[in-house]
Amino acid sequence: MKHILITGSTDGIGKLLALRLAKEGHFVGVHGRTEAKLNATVTEIKAESKNDNVVGFLADYSNLSDVRKMAKEVAEKMPQIDVLVNNAGIFKAKIDTATNGVDVRLVVNYLAPYQFTNAVLPLLKKADAPRIVNLSSAAQSPVSLNALQGGISLGANDAYAQSKLALTMWSFYLAKQEPSISVVAVNPIRF
Repeated sequence: MKHILITGSTDGIGKLLALRLAKEGHFVGVHGRTEAKLNATVTEIKAESKNDNVVGFLADYSNLSDVRKMAKEVAEKMPQIDVLVNNAGIFKAKIDTATNGVDVRLVVNYLAPYQFTNAVLPLLKKADAPRIVNLSSAAQSPVSLNALQGGISLGANDAYAQSKLALTMWSFYLAKQEPSISVVAVNPIRF
């Protein structure tokens, strides 16, 4: 049994992956940003998989203080992390700017996974063969440091593409910094 944490797993690819891994008998951490949807997803996955080793973690990834809080909760509820799947992401949003003044896509797609992963690295290092999978995109463009600091506003397409390149670049950096952890950035392609 592996301990696997999947961010952004109350619907879509993340939810399907969580269900499949729970059916295989793994301990699965599910993440969502709304309590009602998270609780419903955890209940559904437990019932369908017949696996009670499914726990939920609540955090709005557009709020970095929520991300820090979630990392502390994960450390309390998971003895280790064998696989971390940074799946949470956003393209369209009701708001364009997060609470810290930075474009919400840059926060959710890059800054939050960066902060969360660094906070849970000690749990990954406890695993025999730890892995981090960062969901990126084919849409990538040069990153504006000014935008990352909230100095300028970007359109949705630019912010999304920049966030995904930042995530990919950081994945390569992290792989070099942490050679005992397999780190990959993948583009989930629809078939």
